[in-house]
Amino acid sequence: MEENKDLNALLQGDELLTMPEVAEELGIAVTRVHDLLHAKKMVAHIQDGQRYVPALFINDKGAINKYVSGAITVLADGGFSDEEILEYLFTEDASLPGRPVDGLQGHLAREVIRRAQAMGL
Repeated sequence: MEENKDLNALLQGDELLTMPEVAEELGIAVTRVHDLLHAKKMVAHIQDGQRYVPALFINDKGAINKYVSGAITVLADGGFSDEEILEYLFTEDASLPGRPVDGLQGHLAREVIRRAQAMGL
C-alpha cells in the first residue's frame, strides 16, 4: 500500500476516522463500512498502512453527507481513483472559494457536483 505524501499534506489538520470510528459514528457494523467504501459511497485515505475516512464525510446527524457521497460517485464513475477523489475534494479552489469538500457542506454543494460531473467527461 503506497502512501500519497501530497495527499497526507492536504488532509493534515482534518479529522480522520478509523473504520471502527466510522462504524460508531454511523451506528453500523464495521463490515458495513467496508461495503460503503466498496460501493463508492465514501472513500478512504491510506496512511501508515491504515485506512481513514475524513470526518467531513459524515454529517451532524450521524449519516454520510449525501452531497459528499454524490460527488464521490460522480468522480468514481468518471474514472477517478480514491486518491484523485480525495485530492480534488481537499484542494483549495479560489473560484468556489475554499475546498470542494467544504462546499459540499453548504450552499455550494450542487456547484461542486456539477464541476465533478464536468471533470468526468
